[in-house]
Amino acid sequence: MSADPMDVEVTATSKGKGKGKMADPGAPGPTTSAAAVARLAHRETARQTLPWVEKYRPSSLEELVAHEDIVGILQKLIASNKLPHLLFYGPPGTGKTSTILACAKKLYGADFKMMVLELNASDDRGIDVVRGQIKEFAGTKRLFSSGVKLVILDEADAMTNDAQFALRRVIEKYTKHTRFCMICNYVNKIIPALQSRCTKFRFAPLKPEQIQGRLQHVVDQEKVTITPDGVEAVMRLGQGDMRRVLNLLQSTHMAYQKVDERHAYLCAAAPLKEDMEYIRNALLTASFKDAFDGILKLTTAKGYSLGDIELALKVMDIELPAAVMVHLLDEMSNTEERLAHGGSERLQLGSLVGAFATARHMMSPAS
Repeated sequence: MSADPMDVEVTATSKGKGKGKMADPGAPGPTTSAAAVARLAHRETARQTLPWVEKYRPSSLEELVAHEDIVGILQKLIASNKLPHLLFYGPPGTGKTSTILACAKKLYGADFKMMVLELNASDDRGIDVVRGQIKEFAGTKRLFSSGVKLVILDEADAMTNDAQFALRRVIEKYTKHTRFCMICNYVNKIIPALQSRCTKFRFAPLKPEQIQGRLQHVVDQEKVTITPDGVEAVMRLGQGDMRRVLNLLQSTHMAYQKVDERHAYLCAAAPLKEDMEYIRNALLTASFKDAFDGILKLTTAKGYSLGDIELALKVMDIELPAAVMVHLLDEMSNTEERLAHGGSERLQLGSLVGAFATARHMMSPAS
């Protein structure tokens, strides 16, 4: 039966009186639904503008592409509710932070934000942070929650020694209801007293076959045009670092729309193959002056750093006698150390050219 046109919708006023008005069938729906749609659209826009490193960060242990043995052990520890204090160490981009975040999400679910304190120790690395934020979080019990809390200290090798000694005492005092996970690149920078209180896991650089699957997934999702030599170049330049691989893929895609070997090398500011061939030939065949002048001119024109050239030389297949190779590696490591301490690139280039000149003399029949 059709509605009576005299039917009205009565809305109560603040004084309790009714006020009649005709219902308008063409009026827009509740503003709450429009706000919800706007929020969803905002979230989707924010997700689309995220760096791919964050957009495709694994959110569960099952999504991790490497370190199956470590993941298996952690899953057993979580299932048995016997998670110890942890120390993850290894090169950057190997999944250390992603692994502990996935563990925390599996442990706490919706209570993640309440039960986890995540700190980047390279920003907050003094003793005040240990005595303040960490001690306060670890010493506070959560109502209606019987599980242990988790403190994640990323880049813990940047913490001062005083902060590490203070942290040792905090771990001892609050271990009953708080677990600590320290993440670092250099385990030798963590004091032995902290190392002995943690179960250590080493995260090795990812293998090409482990990177390739995840790389292809991102390529498919983002509809990236990439050539086979582009895939090889991105993985080679990534050097087992998934974060570097995804950043390089995204930057090359945005800069050139097509990811091939040349574009990847240009975007990474890494020496091109033909340039490295020229540098190698100059070092092995040219006189000291010609090699120095030629390489200096090339690096100035292309903007290459001497550190990148040294790294590329180390991975090139140069057939040399063992004694000569030992000499070169020793000299190159010394050059790299001096560069790291702020040495002049021009002087260190002279040292590198001189090292190869000595190597050639060692190989000459008269020597």
